[in-house]
Amino acid sequence: MNSTEDYAGGGLREGYAEVGDQRLHYVEAGQGPLVVLLHGFPEFWYGWRQQIGPLAAAGFRVVAPDTRGYNLSSKPDGVHGYDIALLAADIRDLIRERGAHSALLAGHDWGGSIAWAVAMNHPEVVDRLAILNAAHPRKLSAGLHHPGQLRKSWYFFFFDLPDLPEAVVHANHWHFFRHFLRDARPAFTPEQTDRYITAWSQPGAATAMINYYRSSVRTPPKQAEAALRPVKAPTLVIWGQDDRYLGPELAEPEPDDVPSLDRVERLPGASHWVHHDEADRVTQLLTDFFAPAQPGGSR
Repeated sequence: MNSTEDYAGGGLREGYAEVGDQRLHYVEAGQGPLVVLLHGFPEFWYGWRQQIGPLAAAGFRVVAPDTRGYNLSSKPDGVHGYDIALLAADIRDLIRERGAHSALLAGHDWGGSIAWAVAMNHPEVVDRLAILNAAHPRKLSAGLHHPGQLRKSWYFFFFDLPDLPEAVVHANHWHFFRHFLRDARPAFTPEQTDRYITAWSQPGAATAMINYYRSSVRTPPKQAEAALRPVKAPTLVIWGQDDRYLGPELAEPEPDDVPSLDRVERLPGASHWVHHDEADRVTQLLTDFFAPAQPGGSR
């Protein structure tokens, strides 16, 4: 098990949740209304290290899982095991396994894609939704029809190749995955990078992480569109404007898709790793947005 010694904030609890036929590793801190933080690619729960402690201190019970396939969570075989509906069902079941009927949900990157799906497929478990640099699926699909976004998203299609991506990502001490993190400001320290390498090195993790993309690009567009539902929960979008992978035009969802959009908060100068680059600002935005769930909070 990964050590949590270098987690800033203390009071971190680790556990495993049995959700359906999967076992999700998670870390947890604090007491109060449940906040679930979903990491993206190629991170794991540790990507939220700068938010967990402050949110717990603000009166929330924070749970940050490794989503299926990542780090210490279950890694089902085959691409079919990473269908977005299954990823969303994991989080619905995690919320219930942790003893809550519903939660405040935040997701970054792939965690944001999962969060969108949870809010669409299981609206009863999402009280408020915060999305960090993760386009609504309709926006992303439309974006991938434009050459500029296609160039940014080239790795979606590279990852769909058989076997080759696994060989490439393992090469040169995980250079390919490390390269994705290069935009972070300040740069990840060697110690932080080592934490990621340990997670990537878990048996089966690299293939599982790549299978998220394989599943996504192999889903027929009509099937993906048929799965879209209006998001009922109040929604905040936080967007690092210097995202190398997603254009700023993807930040704002269509009004019909997210009728309860609170706002899109754009952070100039922040990269795709907005919760790292602007950690204090992101934490404050989340704390304020989730505050109505606190006892005595006004909705």
